[in-house]
Amino acid sequence: MRYSWTTRRNSASNKSISKYLGAETKNEVSSIPSAKSVYKQYGKHVFTGKLAQQYLVASGGSASLMEDPSWVKDRKKADIVAAAVLHWAIDNEAYSFCHWFQPLASSGVRHGQTGQVQNMMFKFDPKTNELKYDFDGGDLVKGETDGSSYPNGGLRATHTAGGYLAIDTSSPIFLRGDTVFIPAIFVSYYGMALDEKSPLLRANDALSSQGQRLLGHLGLKCGGLKANIGLEQEIFLIFREEFYRRPDLQFTGRTVMGKFAPRDQEMCDHYMAPLSTATPALECMKEIQEECWKMGIPLKTRHREVAPNQYEFAPLYGINSAQIDQNLVVMQIIEEVAAKHGLAALLQEKPFDGVNGSGKHNNWSISTLEEVQLFVPKAINAACNNINAFPVIMAAVVSAVDAHGDLMRMAISSPGNDFRLGACEAPPAIISTYLGDDMTAYLEAFKNGDSKEYTPQKRIIDVGISGVEPFTVPAEDRNRTSPFPYGGARFEFRAVGSSQNVSMVNTVLNIMCAQKFGEFADKIDAGADPVDVAREALNEHWKVIFNGNGYDLANQQMLTDNGVWRIDSGCDAIAQLTSAKNIALFESMGVMTADELHARQNVLHDHYAGIVEMEARVMIDMINQHVIPSIYAAEAEDHELEASVAILERALHEIEEAEDSYSKAKLARVLRLETMIEIRKLCDAAEAVVPRELWTIATYKELLFLDSHVGPSHV
Repeated sequence: MRYSWTTRRNSASNKSISKYLGAETKNEVSSIPSAKSVYKQYGKHVFTGKLAQQYLVASGGSASLMEDPSWVKDRKKADIVAAAVLHWAIDNEAYSFCHWFQPLASSGVRHGQTGQVQNMMFKFDPKTNELKYDFDGGDLVKGETDGSSYPNGGLRATHTAGGYLAIDTSSPIFLRGDTVFIPAIFVSYYGMALDEKSPLLRANDALSSQGQRLLGHLGLKCGGLKANIGLEQEIFLIFREEFYRRPDLQFTGRTVMGKFAPRDQEMCDHYMAPLSTATPALECMKEIQEECWKMGIPLKTRHREVAPNQYEFAPLYGINSAQIDQNLVVMQIIEEVAAKHGLAALLQEKPFDGVNGSGKHNNWSISTLEEVQLFVPKAINAACNNINAFPVIMAAVVSAVDAHGDLMRMAISSPGNDFRLGACEAPPAIISTYLGDDMTAYLEAFKNGDSKEYTPQKRIIDVGISGVEPFTVPAEDRNRTSPFPYGGARFEFRAVGSSQNVSMVNTVLNIMCAQKFGEFADKIDAGADPVDVAREALNEHWKVIFNGNGYDLANQQMLTDNGVWRIDSGCDAIAQLTSAKNIALFESMGVMTADELHARQNVLHDHYAGIVEMEARVMIDMINQHVIPSIYAAEAEDHELEASVAILERALHEIEEAEDSYSKAKLARVLRLETMIEIRKLCDAAEAVVPRELWTIATYKELLFLDSHVGPSHV
């Protein structure tokens, strides 16, 4: 946490706190009593840092034992770590453990998106019934479970059901309640990925090795690369009693019908408005942060988002595997803490029609293991002692986006994104990258033969007010219509859906850049000049750079005509996973085999179709059990609406009869984006005329405005 005292440098009250500011320039707050009180719980439930070191030493190991991941291969060291974890657990009144993993395609359905079997860390002596601790290095580093009952695309069957769990040393062990959670990968008997994390970790290795090769040619010898991310998490909070009056929200996370309220977000009055104490939202968000802080999850930011009842959390950034694990914990905590405050948290991308949906912006950067940032021009150029290092790296990223935009589109093909992409600050399904005018001009000059240091213009804003000093702003503006804008030091993949596990997103970002880093290095190995390689790549892939308005239909057509990747259908985008180009990419990077890719594609299509089937069934129930009875109660009729139930049932039958997963998904998409939308219009028209006291479903008016519905039952 950073605090600046400079704004109060002339205040007399500064004297009263000066005794706590001995290390002011280091931004340290641990000696300030109030800050120490607030943050003293931070990290107490995560096995890292000084906390882990003291238990490791007490268990006979060294404080640095876990810094080298090879400890998992040494049973003696693994036993020491297990003993340390056990003692830590006991001190925190935790007596069970689990290998905590991420089954395929659980986004938006499975609570917490993870799998686990909780085992006691003790046993009972059969003769004396005395308690004995039962947790060692073998228990810590490996587990086994059933691999056939999870989505697996045919990789596991009931008669070949073994699934194996192995600890992921890149993500810290943590505890919650009485259970220690051990982050793990989940693979088949033959080592095929049955989870979201295994491909990510393989992609991390590919990025590290190929990036290390390229940097070596640019003048920097390093120990490898790592990808860092920061995940913004958007959610909706609604009163739980209204949530229970919406079967569609309960079963699918989104409303399949609902007439717009007289007010929505047109006044922009919700965005960053005060977090009022008049509703449970603020106390709920505070408790979510405090729960996360205990597990070392640095949720730094909380605020209202654009749509009514929409909110956002954002953490500090960190290594991708740990950040993804932490985000899954955050989503689970959000749902569970919300219930304690009489609220329901909606993580789905588009729970309400007509207002902003929710994203999970994936802020992505690359650094060396020694913390040199590749996307910070001065830092990487200085480390390489080479003013062309940065443009060479940027050329590789630009060419990767152009070549593999289909995979980027595949990675964000969550069912909820069908409704979110292309409006309300969500970018369209056209994969371009925004670099800003200064960066674009710099790379264009480089492409055309110039070689110089990137020096962005310093823009100074003077608002003409005597009490407000002129201030500088970044060279890059914020382009909310771009799916992959450069923001200085990082790229922000804005198209990611809020309910997603972003392992595949980051797997794709890593391997597409690893492939280009390796391609550049191969050419340099063969005698080419790095600058010439980069210029050739920029000339070939320049079309993917677009700084304009992505919502403008003429611009969309222009990008499409220029050959920038555009795949409007999420189902079709998923099918790109097994194209010849992409199979070659995944196999060459050692991330997934053709069999793993085909299995994953089937799982993703089944996941899409399954969600749509749930939505259609709940729509049928709501029409039969709520809408039609309400119409009759109002002494009216709607034969067209009654007939719509048969239309939905026929469409579901067609999906069930389809031959393969892709065919099912395509039929489901038509049902969802055409048939159900037309039937929704009939339901919403009925809601508009049925008297309120006869309408049994919670309305948008009751769902979307916490501040307007505060009463004794809500306080």
